[in-house]
Amino acid sequence: MSSARDPALEKLEALLKETLSVTSDPKVKDKLGKAQEIIATAQVRTKGILNKFALDGQVAVVTGGGQGIGRAIAHALGEAGCKVAVADLEFSRVEKVAAELQAKGIQSLAIKVDVAKKQDVEDMVQKVLSAFGDLHIGINNAGIVMHSNSEDTSEREWCKTMDVNLNGVFYCCQAEAKHMLTKGRGSIINTASMSATIVNHPQRQVAYNTSKAAVVHMTKTLGTEWCDRGVRVNCISPGYVDTELNRTESLMAVRKQWISETPMQRLCDAEELVGGVLYLASSLSSYTTGLDLIMDGGFTCW
Repeated sequence: MSSARDPALEKLEALLKETLSVTSDPKVKDKLGKAQEIIATAQVRTKGILNKFALDGQVAVVTGGGQGIGRAIAHALGEAGCKVAVADLEFSRVEKVAAELQAKGIQSLAIKVDVAKKQDVEDMVQKVLSAFGDLHIGINNAGIVMHSNSEDTSEREWCKTMDVNLNGVFYCCQAEAKHMLTKGRGSIINTASMSATIVNHPQRQVAYNTSKAAVVHMTKTLGTEWCDRGVRVNCISPGYVDTELNRTESLMAVRKQWISETPMQRLCDAEELVGGVLYLASSLSSYTTGLDLIMDGGFTCW
């Protein structure tokens, strides 16, 4: 990570020097001198550990970015300095998120994508490259969940879940890596779930649990295959998050049970996940690959 001086602070420092050169008032000179000391301290801090979380000038793509976890990650990456392409099956959602980012002064792009279709995913990556010229970070977050007793799980439910949650993540990893490997660098972060580690209850979701367990092992496989060529692959495994996905009418009755079985006694806010994502995207995690970062309020400990 570059330790270049903050350009805004440099401009302020130049203005102070210019003002000092034209003033003769000793009180003003004293105050301006103290202001210069404050700026010098701030410059040191911008070169410190927190600056290593900065992603200035990098390009990220976030699938499932139209709401919930994906939206929170898109905002966090943009605030950390990225240009952000937000992709989702529902174009109206990503248009809204892209507009939110642009209102913050963040360069953004809205893309409609069906991650279950390989060509759609490849086209998505090409759109990112055409708009921003590069791709440094891939956030593969799109996912669905359906519930049924395992003996009643239909072929349609099983295949659709695998198409989005597993195949879609692989297609994204593959398309992103094809560019990143040519550059010798990149960070891919997949959204798995604590459901890869435990069996959720009382809801029955064999297809979802299986798909997320597969994502974790795929992440380990790709993370060890590509790391010697500069591309790291990791995943996050959230616990129960208070998102649209978990606010369906069929789940409202069990939310209290989820909370009671979580050591922190509450659901996660999507913004509580972004710290882990920023770590995995940044240079601070340069020796980290194949990691499944579980962020579940302690659920899997009980």
